Amino acid sequence: MSTTNDTGADAAAAGPDRDRVSSAGPVSHVIFRVARTHKLLAGQLLREVGLYPGQELLMMRLWDEGPQRQSDLAAFLDADAPTVTRSVRRLERAGFVRRSPSPTDGRVTIVEATPASTGLRQAVERIWADLERMTVADMDDGRRDEVLRALGEIERNLAAAEEERRGDR
Repeated sequence: MSTTNDTGADAAAAGPDRDRVSSAGPVSHVIFRVARTHKLLAGQLLREVGLYPGQELLMMRLWDEGPQRQSDLAAFLDADAPTVTRSVRRLERAGFVRRSPSPTDGRVTIVEATPASTGLRQAVERIWADLERMTVADMDDGRRDEVLRALGEIERNLAAAEEERRGDR
């Protein structure tokens, strides 16, 4: 008579996944995979309206907060200045933003959404609603709220760890 579990549960627990490098950080591994898949899907949806991932965040900031210093947009997006400059240039060529020098400091560039971006705003709102629907699928409100709380906690943990590492330098 065998003393092992005939269902294979014990074998699975001691199986090859336990020996995988990713098993050292299963939560981190899932976060990586989810973030990658979410970004890929967002990119596919955004390409339908001619945007690259991240450009919609820049536009959302302008629509929600009004004209911004380009450096503030870079800080908000946690992106380097050249990346934001390229995005702003592309959006300006498409007619969705306008750049102008600050009236109080000529070294500062102000970026604002143009009236032509109204249609884009509606498309981005639809895309984000679709992406949200695809992301939460059939989760009920309680489960969705639970996921939001857990992700918020993870974000706070990571921000604290990042701040601590920055202080160690």
